[in-house]
Amino acid sequence: MGDTTRIGCTCGQTRLEVRGAPIASVECCCASCREAGERFRHLEGAPDILTEYGATPFVMYRKDRVRFLGGSEGLKAVRLSQDASTRRIVATCWNTPVFLELKGGHWLSLYGELWSDGTRPPPQMRTMASNLPSGAVLPDDIPNAKKQNLGFFARLFGAWVAMGFRNPKMSVTGEIDV
Repeated sequence: MGDTTRIGCTCGQTRLEVRGAPIASVECCCASCREAGERFRHLEGAPDILTEYGATPFVMYRKDRVRFLGGSEGLKAVRLSQDASTRRIVATCWNTPVFLELKGGHWLSLYGELWSDGTRPPPQMRTMASNLPSGAVLPDDIPNAKKQNLGFFARLFGAWVAMGFRNPKMSVTGEIDV
């Protein structure tokens, strides 16, 4: 549990440290994650965050286990619409997506691209597979849940209990339109 992993943006200016094991490592197939991935492709220097079948890899961590080591002043929020309950945070130095935060959530979904090659925890499941366009084919190497399943919610709830039902705030100033 005391193990730490250092991750960061494309250029290395924005650096984070995550502590302990993640809540889960997933690939999200929802329409909004695919839309965000497509929008990010148009940002100069941004990495391609979508898999070949349109999923977005995330490693989910409790907020109290994520610490910024540098570059947090360059973080900006992206919302897909003005009333969106999620915000995606981008390191503006090289337009690297850093995390997705659900309003009221006690965890961060850190973008898989932050890990160097071969170091990201392998995905344990795909979620929201029912949101993929008709004809999309997913590999059968891990469970492909149509929505978020009970095991997914149990992991989130267990993490919240372990945090004493707290929800630390993540301070990000400013937004960008993508």
